[in-house]
Amino acid sequence: HTRTYSFSGYGCDQSFVGIGIMSTGIAVGLNKGFPVEKKARPAGRCKGAKTAKAELCREVVREVSGLLAYERRLMDMLKIGGASAEKRMYKFAKKRLGTHKRANKKKEDVKDVYARMRAKNA
Repeated sequence: HTRTYSFSGYGCDQSFVGIGIMSTGIAVGLNKGFPVEKKARPAGRCKGAKTAKAELCREVVREVSGLLAYERRLMDMLKIGGASAEKRMYKFAKKRLGTHKRANKKKEDVKDVYARMRAKNA
């Protein structure tokens, strides 16, 4: 007898199976021991899920430390603009970061930082 439970917490949906196999009450064998039903317990937290504390910490670190050198170059590319500024930003970020996904994410991050700077100055 197996039961499926679902648990949702810390921004993740996680299903797990609770073991409902009863012990036999015999001292030997696979299901030896006193017959009790095991409680199904969900995992304490989901690895990789964003927590409010971690987000705040990252935000403070970014504010204090500022941009990295290659991020400043991306910002300059955005400021200069031109017809293919986004494409050049992407190509540069991809060369530095290695993957398409990371490059696009970094490009969007730098664009957000620039937009916030412009909104603050305006």
